Amino acid sequence: QVQLVESGGGSVQAGGSLRLSCAASGRTFGIYAMGWFRQAPGKEREFVAVISWSGTRSYYADSVKGRFTISRDNAKNTVYLQMNSLKPEDTAVYYCAQDTRTLYGGTQFTTADFGSWGQGTQVTVSS
Repeated sequence: QVQLVESGGGSVQAGGSLRLSCAASGRTFGIYAMGWFRQAPGKEREFVAVISWSGTRSYYADSVKGRFTISRDNAKNTVYLQMNSLKPEDTAVYYCAQDTRTLYGGTQFTTADFGSWGQGTQVTVSS
């Protein structure tokens, strides 16, 4: 079983930046895709970004494309989410999650494919 711990959340003004980190332990990290999701008050959890197990492929929600960058360091068992040009609508609890499929080489990622989740970190963007 993997444990995921997010950090780096906080409060920023619109236009600012934050870098989220997610440290994994308890299971081989480098063979699973990793994703970031978020959930705003009163809304369903939504996909933000995903990175393949190798780090060579990444995909983003349209709402964050060009502003957010997902990356990973398999030597440190950590995945990151660099968030630039933040907007008030980015305010949410951000969760990292690990794909259940090992060495997945496809391009289809859904919430149901992610079986392990962190506890979340709050990001608040003020206007």
